[in-house]
Amino acid sequence: MSQLYSLNRLGKGLLGLAASFALTSAAEAARTPNFVLIFMDDQGYQDVGVFGSKTIKTPNLDNMAKEGMKFTDFYSLAPVCSPSRAGLMTGCYPPRVGITGVLFPRHNIGLNPEETTIAEVLKTKGYATAAVGKWHIGHLPKFLPTNHGFDSYFGIPYSNDMDGVKGKDRNLDRAWIERDISPWNVPLLRNTKVIERPVNQNTIIERYTQEAQQFIRSNKGKPFFLYMPHTMPHIPLFVSDKFYTKDPKKAYIRTIEEIDYSIGQVLKTLRETGVDDNTVVIFTSDNGPWHLKLRHHGGSALPLRGAKFSTWEGGMRVPTIMRWPGKIPAGSVCSEVAAACDILPTFAKLAKAELPKRKIDGKNIWRLMSGKKDAKSPHKQFYYYRGAGLRAVRSGDWKLHIGGGNKKQKKEGTKPTLTLYNLADDIGETTDVAAANQKIVQRLYKRALAFDKSLKADARPAGEVKTAG
Repeated sequence: MSQLYSLNRLGKGLLGLAASFALTSAAEAARTPNFVLIFMDDQGYQDVGVFGSKTIKTPNLDNMAKEGMKFTDFYSLAPVCSPSRAGLMTGCYPPRVGITGVLFPRHNIGLNPEETTIAEVLKTKGYATAAVGKWHIGHLPKFLPTNHGFDSYFGIPYSNDMDGVKGKDRNLDRAWIERDISPWNVPLLRNTKVIERPVNQNTIIERYTQEAQQFIRSNKGKPFFLYMPHTMPHIPLFVSDKFYTKDPKKAYIRTIEEIDYSIGQVLKTLRETGVDDNTVVIFTSDNGPWHLKLRHHGGSALPLRGAKFSTWEGGMRVPTIMRWPGKIPAGSVCSEVAAACDILPTFAKLAKAELPKRKIDGKNIWRLMSGKKDAKSPHKQFYYYRGAGLRAVRSGDWKLHIGGGNKKQKKEGTKPTLTLYNLADDIGETTDVAAANQKIVQRLYKRALAFDKSLKADARPAGEVKTAG
């Protein structure tokens, strides 16, 4: 009897253990990941070691690529700040949400509160959310992050070269790291309150890092979304004392290197808090580099053509790295077309959240991120907007530029100039092959016109604050 009793107890114990493992596995499967989105300002395609830089040392980003996936054909949604950020936050091409140009302190518009942001999507699933860095899609309280789904905000509301002080030297064509903060009266905000003006830009990268680390530590027990849009390397350039140099040729280099160090500190905090294995980290940029008269001051988009402000590849193809240990294959490379608008629907899928009810343009790219062998870009076409104008379209390796469209041409009825490039053979867009491929030209042009017409028929207005008078 005693032996049978012991066997019964053993059997029940094994069943209980199996049930416990099953529950644990179910709980693991039900866990949704944390998200850290690091968004650079004017960082060029080649301004990371793993993307070909021979002068800038980025050990943390390089290691992130070794542990994750490098995207070679990832695009921002505009070649300038505000539209790019509006598209990122909403999963839309910028004209769809009414933000088509750079916003300045004089403007009374911003991202419409009726739009649904990444943060708002994740809030429906109980995520803690924080924005740390440059916002630049509306500086008035109505448009700030805390009115767009973020629990907290610490950063500057627009670019660090705005709010210039009259009589101060603000020559941005020079090539050194600034120390004097007084020429720019840029505010630092905590939520909607100005806590410092002018912000001490010498310490801004360091303080962003500390804020990010504190947010991670405070929310390690729940799912969280940290959006970290860095102020730099947009000019003027500032760094902390540790990274300061008087050598003008190293100004841009040291700025990127401090941000790389910051990223390393954030990744270290994820490990220290035990959430590293359940956190998706994405590094990307808002547009290409700002090429100045002194080229070493503004970054490099090589081997791509063009830079910020343009719809050449160098203006909108940006360095992108994604990491999620055990889920995104280590040391992998994705050369399929993907874009910043895809981040919202992908995060929604991973968080088991519903997509916004409003139309968006982004697609779920988890199959690309997870390295599925048969994964292809979900975009049959990708569209390049500058301002409200559609300037180019990519389909596979073909890219059609749509030139012209200015007032004089429209008045005279002049047809736009159409040029075609094969990016597989000519990544630098040096040789127009339109003449030999007229069927492709006409097919892409027809699709571009149809898409643009459809988008603008469904476009939504930016938010606006009425001013007296």
